[in-house]
Amino acid sequence: MFPTLQVRVEGLKSSSYYVLMVDFVSLDARRYRYLFHSSRWVTAGKADPVSPPRVYIHPDSPAVGSHWTSHVISFDKLKLTNNQMDDNGHIILNSMHRYQPRLHIVLITSPATSHPFKTFIFPHTEFTAVTAYQNQRITQLKIASNPFAKGFRECDQDEWYG
Repeated sequence: MFPTLQVRVEGLKSSSYYVLMVDFVSLDARRYRYLFHSSRWVTAGKADPVSPPRVYIHPDSPAVGSHWTSHVISFDKLKLTNNQMDDNGHIILNSMHRYQPRLHIVLITSPATSHPFKTFIFPHTEFTAVTAYQNQRITQLKIASNPFAKGFRECDQDEWYG
């Protein structure tokens, strides 16, 4: 996912164990398209069928509260796909649809009991899922910033000719 979702967490019990996870909910039942001449998104019809929901569990989970509160938590390993047949555990989203990521913090009390949890939504993280960027400057920013886009970076001529 680019840009990467990053959060800072406060108020957890330092020695209690927590699982952090992210899922994505559709914001509406519409499909969108981008109008280049006016640089804006417009409705382009009804949404495609929703994929079965998947949850991304942060790889540090479960961890004690003091671990989660000691640093910015990055979901940089979270991967999105539009491949409905994905069997790699990636989050499946429909391209040209709007989504809202949600952060869930689950307190692990014991294996036999229910697990209290809290869900957080950050309205400024709403986005339109795309398979190709509609803006060349955004494409260049992703290539420069995203560790998964290394193959698209231009290499120095000296690297080719030694």
